[in-house]
Amino acid sequence: MANDTAYDALRAHMKETALLGSCGSVLGWDERTYMPREGGSHRADQLALLAGMVHDRVTDERVGAWLGEAEASAGDPLDPESVNLQHWRRSYDRETKLPKELVEALARITSHGQLVWEDAREANDYSAFKSTLSEIIQLKKEEASALSDGSGSLYDALLDDYEPGESTESLRQVFKNLRDGLIPLVEAIGSAPNRPDLSILHRDYPVDGQEAFGKMAAEAIGFDFNAGRLDVTVHPFCSGLGPGDTRITTRYDRNELNQAFFGILHEAGHGLYDQGLDDEHWGSPMGGAISLGIHESQSRMWENFVGRSPAFWSHFYPKLKETFPDVLSDVSEEAFVFAVNDVRPSTIRVEADEVTYNLHILLRFEMELALIEEDLDVDDVPAFWNEKFEHFFGFAIEKDTDGCLQDVHWSAGLFGYFPTYTLGNLYAAQFFDTAREEVGDLEAQFAKGEFDPLREWLTDRIYRQGKRYLPAELGETVTGKPLSHQPLLNHLTQKYATVYGL
Repeated sequence: MANDTAYDALRAHMKETALLGSCGSVLGWDERTYMPREGGSHRADQLALLAGMVHDRVTDERVGAWLGEAEASAGDPLDPESVNLQHWRRSYDRETKLPKELVEALARITSHGQLVWEDAREANDYSAFKSTLSEIIQLKKEEASALSDGSGSLYDALLDDYEPGESTESLRQVFKNLRDGLIPLVEAIGSAPNRPDLSILHRDYPVDGQEAFGKMAAEAIGFDFNAGRLDVTVHPFCSGLGPGDTRITTRYDRNELNQAFFGILHEAGHGLYDQGLDDEHWGSPMGGAISLGIHESQSRMWENFVGRSPAFWSHFYPKLKETFPDVLSDVSEEAFVFAVNDVRPSTIRVEADEVTYNLHILLRFEMELALIEEDLDVDDVPAFWNEKFEHFFGFAIEKDTDGCLQDVHWSAGLFGYFPTYTLGNLYAAQFFDTAREEVGDLEAQFAKGEFDPLREWLTDRIYRQGKRYLPAELGETVTGKPLSHQPLLNHLTQKYATVYGL
């Protein structure tokens, strides 16, 4: 048992720090949803101030003293107190390496940068974003240098912030194995004679109907709207602000059904994780998600493994037809399911199918490595992107809005984030295979509108574990196997062999 006095003081201090951080999260959510455009500079100053205050609290000398006292009498490393101490130590050691001025500068430029990016994206003008991106990258390099232990890639230090324990070299190998399996699968699907009728998804779907149906589906899989809400944004996201307050967002297009619906389902998957965390431990590592890769495994599981399955639509398609009776009167359930499982190379990552999606991530992973390791100049970003894209997808990018300007991540300073999307797909496949073994016939349950068994299994095995295990350890604890590309490749191959009659 850790020293009670030191541990209790540390726990109280870190909970207050988490509360302060959650205030910044509310401001960040507001900035991307309702804040007036002219409020950007003031919001950047607010967020920089809060980031500096949080940094001061995390690096307070008393934290180091409390940690030293409490660690001296820590017990079982898997007990909640020991888990909290391990992660508080990790946070303290990382944050004390970062100058407060750098933390504030990053908060300020990334808050401003997201607004600059939005304008540049809308105008299809990379040159308008270039100087801001250059400043962000320079600061991220300074951050990585401060955090790096001198071994491995400089990128490791940034990756570790989102996926603790993961390494650039490990990612290179698992991504290569996945890519080697995906490329022939994409080619086989591309040559299949049967193609879905995508015009089904581009009919007139009024936004109010899309919103109502999306909320109904999110609620059915378990998202609690008494403890959450759905709003509109440029780039969909989920914010778990604290107990009883999880906010998801989407974007609507009256003539594009997939975008909003699967965006809602995806963000609701993130929301289920946040709502499934143990409130008793909020403000401590045992009350938080372990990594973005594990978090992404939940959004991708609910979006793709559940939401695109024939069993899911066996239950929901009649309800969709009730929502849009005139629009879908001539469309069979089979034709609709085929359409939402269409596979073809496309420019936009967030709208990509589950087979080609990872190629989008591999492109960004390679680009981030080049930018951080100084092999790529900011001036050359569009050309690098376009060359890689054509190599991966077989056709050229026509405008930067569909290329290097499409994602918010770099404007927000989120270097090291993109690989977690593919890690999420890999973990999702292994978790889903194990859930099938332990929960029973999931497809039969989905067809009856029963989603509680899967959600409750995930809550018990993943959400309530907090940060007890590092991501790779959690994956192996839950599934009994180390992370591998094979379960995801098996899922995609078997599913699309059936869908396309390969």
